[in-house]
Amino acid sequence: MNKQSKQKQFYLILILGLLTAIGPLSIDMYLPAFPSIAKGLNTSVSTVMLSLSSFFVGISFGQLLYGPLLERFGRKTPLYFGLTLYAISSLACATAMSVETLIIFRFLQALGGCVGMVASRAMVRDLFEVKDNAKVFSTLMLVVAVSPIIAPTLGGYISANFGWRYIFWILIIVIGLIIAGIYWLLPESKKPDPNYSLKPKSILSGFAVIIKNPQFGVYTFTGAVAYAGLYAYISGSPYVFMEVFKVTEQHYGWIFAIVAAGLIGASQLNSLFLKKYKSEQIIKWALTFQGVIGVLLVSTSIFGFSELYSTIVLVFLFLCCQGFLFPNASALSMAPFGHNAGNASALMGFIQMSVGALMSAMVSVLHNESTLPMTGVMAFCTLSASLIYSMGKKVIVKAASVALVEEEEVEMINTL
Repeated sequence: MNKQSKQKQFYLILILGLLTAIGPLSIDMYLPAFPSIAKGLNTSVSTVMLSLSSFFVGISFGQLLYGPLLERFGRKTPLYFGLTLYAISSLACATAMSVETLIIFRFLQALGGCVGMVASRAMVRDLFEVKDNAKVFSTLMLVVAVSPIIAPTLGGYISANFGWRYIFWILIIVIGLIIAGIYWLLPESKKPDPNYSLKPKSILSGFAVIIKNPQFGVYTFTGAVAYAGLYAYISGSPYVFMEVFKVTEQHYGWIFAIVAAGLIGASQLNSLFLKKYKSEQIIKWALTFQGVIGVLLVSTSIFGFSELYSTIVLVFLFLCCQGFLFPNASALSMAPFGHNAGNASALMGFIQMSVGALMSAMVSVLHNESTLPMTGVMAFCTLSASLIYSMGKKVIVKAASVALVEEEEVEMINTL
């Protein structure tokens, strides 16, 4: 690969990474501002948390909307539409005078921003060979992981020094830069298909074909349930660190950044591991290690041993495993699909975010003024993902055996 090609690929992965990072950036940047938002809108922190839940709901269902649109109109036109909606909704959040307004427009903000997540995964499948997908997803996570390192710290300082509303003004500027990058640097990876039907029955039939694929189902649900542990942490960490352990907004931002460094480091180690090991092997060992850490986390909460530094270390190790799980599970989920990558990406994203939203809500529902709701849900996620993976592998092997027998029967008949 010559210098020009490397530079082109660098910009391509950078833009795809930024598109993927819109969701995490929109979440992480305003987490430290929860107490300030509650005070500014005359409400409670628990009520402000509903704006996080509404964001999760919007980002979940929005992905199902964009899958068919990306197949019908190509990749870039839906991107422009969604990101424009995101910018307008961010403006409404910045000027919101009530928590109800904030909750509604956070939903619309998510509905617009999730197009980046769907389009980026589909374009990886469009533009790169299947064997390189896991490595590309790991590289994208390098860009994505910068968000939770920088965003909470930046959000904490902005909220403390300028006010929480400026967080949303910054997000508007970021989206403007991303739209410019799409226009100038991102190629159209799939031409519009006017023959693609947008009728509900046809769309649902397309999704049904995808979900019935054993490989897609097993790795998507394994990755989604494991990744939901991250959303449990995101939802519960503001209370755990700022209320239980009494750290400041700025210190919470730094803790969030340190923990996120584990995710970014592991995602890059994953690329090295892929040179020696298969994705399936990496997923198996990552789930095993994460399960052990999850049990330790919940045990410290149950037996009253929770304290600031041990919690940071255990959460750090827990999220390191996500750097190995997410890229490999995503690559294996998308591998069977070429022409239908947009819908496969949308369905995978919907499942991931729906499970994430559910686990995030569970942390709030189980709230008992301790660390147990967060750590308990995190442990539940990783142990459940391990169970899905171990049972799912048997389903994949059985489906492959049936397909092989059918293929041999057809070949035998053709030779008669």
